[in-house]
Amino acid sequence: MRYLNISVLLLLFLSCGEKQEKVLPQKSQLISSVYASATIQPDSIYQVYAVVAGILEDNLVEEGDLVKKGDAILQVNNRTPKLNSENAYLTLQQSKENFQGNAAILKSIDDDIYAAQLKFNNDSINFARQKRLWEQNIGSKAEFDTQKLAYELSRNQLRQQKSSYDRTKNDLETALQQAKNSYSSSKIIAEDYTINSKITGKVYALFKEPGELINTLEPLGAIGSATDFKIEMLIDEVDIIKIKLDQKTLITLDAYPMEVFTATVSKIYPQKDETSQTFKVEALFKNPPNVLYPGLAGEGNIVISEKEDALTIPREYLVDGNKVITEEGTVTVVVGAENLERVEIISGITENDMILKPVQ
Repeated sequence: MRYLNISVLLLLFLSCGEKQEKVLPQKSQLISSVYASATIQPDSIYQVYAVVAGILEDNLVEEGDLVKKGDAILQVNNRTPKLNSENAYLTLQQSKENFQGNAAILKSIDDDIYAAQLKFNNDSINFARQKRLWEQNIGSKAEFDTQKLAYELSRNQLRQQKSSYDRTKNDLETALQQAKNSYSSSKIIAEDYTINSKITGKVYALFKEPGELINTLEPLGAIGSATDFKIEMLIDEVDIIKIKLDQKTLITLDAYPMEVFTATVSKIYPQKDETSQTFKVEALFKNPPNVLYPGLAGEGNIVISEKEDALTIPREYLVDGNKVITEEGTVTVVVGAENLERVEIISGITENDMILKPVQ
């Protein structure tokens, strides 16, 4: 405490040799805010990646083009997958024809079953007639045995034909389903070579040219909203606890040096960037500029408090954080809200107390 008084006395001593600046405290609106660097980014922007490696065959769009969700934007060379898909389609068509078409294998077996059924019906009638005659001791044993054998053979043949039909039908159904699965799989693989937009928006960047080798780890482009933009701000870790959702934010952009735009905090990212020791915060414009581009830089001031008729003094008139120099001497004050220019004085002086600027 002794050192603090000596420093104040030293300031007073130095000020005696020259005319000091002086001001009266004044009541005014005091806005306290947290400063942040600001960068404009399209909403929903994402980097485009390929799911397969290969050679880029064509950029189907240009930077600045508007695209819809699902539109093809990049084509990777897909000759082999395309041929595989075509072959799988032919196999599927053949399987359908075998199972459902006019030349279906089952139709041939069904015709054999019909013939076997007719023969069985005929042999059944003949055997039944011969059996009644034999029971009346009419005819010979050889004739009875012959009719019985013919009946049993036709019965077995009919059973075998029906079994063959069921077995063949099951095999054909399995083959058809396998052909469908194979075609679907080959089609998916072939489609992976065409890269489509995941959103409706604008193409902001293309990083590769046709003929270049691409992989699944490097981005090929960037797509984002064409109309909606967000403000990304970096907040120092000492200030992040002051930030809350829906806080008013004043934005100035280098591209619009004479304008101040109002925004609202919309998202606070909880993970700290260890490299910069900052937290990322997003805000949305209330009335955005007519023209915006990704990467536009500026500054943001997130308003954490607003006071009307606050008694304030310039920051440079404050000594040691809680003292001011009046014409009667040094006075300890209670400090309230503050910004880069002014400090609120809650108690210690009044509007009528002239204060002196400390000599640096």
